[in-house]
Amino acid sequence: MLEVTVTTFRKHIPDYLGKVRKGEDISLTSCGKVIARLVPPVDERQSAREQLAVLRCGICFIGDIISPIDVEWEANRADS
Repeated sequence: MLEVTVTTFRKHIPDYLGKVRKGEDISLTSCGKVIARLVPPVDERQSAREQLAVLRCGICFIGDIISPIDVEWEANRADS
């Protein structure tokens, strides 16, 4: 990810927007701190399956959604 000061970005906006258009992320900094990020837009034409594949990268999963929900969990038992 490219880091650019706001002043430099302001002087070269077309150049940096071209980089974002090509897929690069840019962080804008002020006084040494990141204050904003420019990222390319998400392709809205992705299929639902492709979007789920992106989400499955270790942060979530598709699990059992048909098991009965009226079964008591061990964490809910009074004797635990």
